[in-house]
Amino acid sequence: MDGLVIIDKPSGKTSHDIVAEIKRTLKADKVGHTGTLDPLATGVLPVLINRGTKLAPFLLTDSKEYQATLLLGIHTDTLDITGNVLSKRMPHVSEGDLVRVIDALVGEKLQVPPLYSAVKFKGKPLYRWARRGITVTPPPRTVEVYAAVIRAINMPRVTIHVACSKGTYIRSLCSDIGETLGCGAALEALRRTRSGFFKEETALALEGLTDGQKKDRLLSSLIPLEQAIPGLKSLRVDEPLARRVRQGVQLTGGDLGADHIPFLAPGDVLKLLSAETGLVAVAEMLCGTEEMRSRDKSSPVARMLRVFK
Repeated sequence: MDGLVIIDKPSGKTSHDIVAEIKRTLKADKVGHTGTLDPLATGVLPVLINRGTKLAPFLLTDSKEYQATLLLGIHTDTLDITGNVLSKRMPHVSEGDLVRVIDALVGEKLQVPPLYSAVKFKGKPLYRWARRGITVTPPPRTVEVYAAVIRAINMPRVTIHVACSKGTYIRSLCSDIGETLGCGAALEALRRTRSGFFKEETALALEGLTDGQKKDRLLSSLIPLEQAIPGLKSLRVDEPLARRVRQGVQLTGGDLGADHIPFLAPGDVLKLLSAETGLVAVAEMLCGTEEMRSRDKSSPVARMLRVFK
């Protein structure tokens, strides 16, 4: 029982709550998630099970899409409506103002994580420092907004669609919008509609189900290891070579045969698949196909990033 399930997280639960629920339901040894969603938020939460947890580094970098509703005229300490209100102001804002400010979100920017967030500072999540009344200033991080589009305006509420890089805090974007408009804004509702290749249409809702129903739904929707990282190139290997890789042997030019893999370049990350035993490993190429042809056949040509025994 190894792989990935896509959960439709309900509002009111933490991402950790969902992990604990699935671990209990499936009696799994290891369960983890990629990309924390705040308790307020709903939507796509990829959850990794058992050996699937080894895939986390290859999914954490995925881009995301969200639908967010912001409430204009309010500023809180958490940057969403669950926090303490710090100021209120009547939002005298036109549709043109909104379009201009939200269009300006697109592009790279430095973003300071919210003080109430899971980002760690000196080994502790920021929210723990904040709850103790200690104000810290975490270093800003580079994030990128690929698209920001208004979906609805029902003053003082505005609903937007955002596509962005990993690590982007939508709460912070909403606060930035409010600050630029001069009236303040707080996130009122948030739904993640896509995480990497996985969209809300395929996400599982577990609310209202018995433990038995949850187990059946989870097992029937389990994405196997070899399909859980669809963005990576694939290379088929025979079972004897798969066994050697699992024993720690490094791939050489003689193992791969450059004439049959014309698509590889230095730095390419690919998954090695066996028809008999599925995902063997995730590897990074040390050289490209052309160089492989001229190398000694015994020279290593790939570095193993994860091996699945």
